[in-house]
Order: sequence, then structure tokens, then C-alpha cells
Amino acid sequence: MAEDLKVNLNVQRGTPESGIHMEEYEVPVDPKMVVLDAVHELQAIQAPDLAVRWNCKAGKCGSCSAEVNGKPRLMCMSRLSDYDLNETLTIKPMKTFPLIKDLVTDVSWNYEVNKNIKPYAHPEGTEYHKMYQEEVDRVQEFRKCIECFLCQNVCHVLRSHDRKDAFAGPRFMVRLASLEMHPLDTADRIPDIREKYGVGFCNITRCCTEVCPEEIPITDEAIIALKERVVDRYYDPVSMFVRKLFVRN
Repeated sequence: MAEDLKVNLNVQRGTPESGIHMEEYEVPVDPKMVVLDAVHELQAIQAPDLAVRWNCKAGKCGSCSAEVNGKPRLMCMSRLSDYDLNETLTIKPMKTFPLIKDLVTDVSWNYEVNKNIKPYAHPEGTEYHKMYQEEVDRVQEFRKCIECFLCQNVCHVLRSHDRKDAFAGPRFMVRLASLEMHPLDTADRIPDIREKYGVGFCNITRCCTEVCPEEIPITDEAIIALKERVVDRYYDPVSMFVRKLFVRN
């Protein structure tokens, strides 16, 4: 650890029941550390009761999501050297989800949404099915998601308007896209994407894409693609005419 190098951490503390406040600490650090290292140093020396969620410390589990100087980040992937250590570093929990304690929020709503999505449905029969590499690549891009929920945290529909009742959020637009664009999947999720998961609520600000640590093109490749499928099904006059002509109830 570098000699006499210290950083001031202004960390949110407390619970909704006990009250929430910001508390400032002076923590010895090394410039090669990441923000999560500094938080662990704080726990070890001054605040052993500080609640913070983490797991892999390698940017692959998505557990240590927080807001560092007002920007949603994975703390384990945020290097101290990227900040001016002469200034106070402010660390807060994700705003979109209910606070449990300190830097830990309740993200269980996301898992409830996920459970209700229709799973992959394989074609009937055992015959050979051909898949092209570009189709595999597109689906695999969506599967890079580590469920850090930073995209959910910055989504204005969820963050500012709290419309969890109407919009599933960017993370689940990605999951729905990975299923809808799978070349072998046979389930029909378009009605749910329109009504239940509220794809129409997204107005394409691309804020979710900007914060994704896996650099998934959430807006352009998932959300816009799903919007197009909804439009084709419900609003395109040619498609509507063909369905009325050939589809019998």
C-alpha cells in the first residue's frame, strides 16, 4: 500500500427504519486498488458493520453494483486511479430498488419478473435442426448479461417513475430478445412483450446501453428489435391484412 495515501469516502449508511445518512471516512489505499478494495479496507478498519454486497471481484457476478460519484458502476471494476483521490469519493446504493441497509438493495423484483417469462420452447420431433453462426452469435451476445441490474437502475421508467407494474426493464428486454431471436424457439411472446412487459414504455434514451459493463447493445439490438416485432404484429397494415386473410380462429 502506498505510503500515507488516503482517500475520503463519503458512504451512505443506515436503513429505512433507522434513518439514512451520509458518513465520511478517511481510508488508507493504494492507487492500484479498485473502489471495492477501498470499501473492504473501510470495513476492516473503521466500519465492520457496513453492509455491501459482492462476490467474485472480477466483474462477472454483478453483485457489487453501486453509484460511485453519482454514476452506476460495478465497484470491483472501478479503479481508484480513474478518480481524483484529492477529492471525496461518494458511494451510494442503486436508487431504483428498495434499500435494505447501507449499500445493499433488494433486487428480488427482478427475479420475479424473470420467473414469469415463457422459457425456451424447442420444436417438436427429433429431426436435425440447422443453425447458422450469425444466429448463434446474436443470441450469445445477449447471454453475456451478468445481471448487475445497472441498466435497470438507470432506466427512467423504473428509476424516476417507478413503473415496475408496467415495464420489465432493459435487462428483461435482453432476455426476451435472446428467446425471440433464437432460431429454434417456437413460443409466442409478442403479446406479452407488448402488454405484460411494456416494451412501448422505452423511449430509446440508450442510458441502459451506456452503463452495461458487458457492452451489450441493449437498445439497438434488443429493445428496438422487439419494438419492431410488436409493430409488425399489431400496427403494420399489410401484416394485419395477411393475418385476417389467412389466419382462422
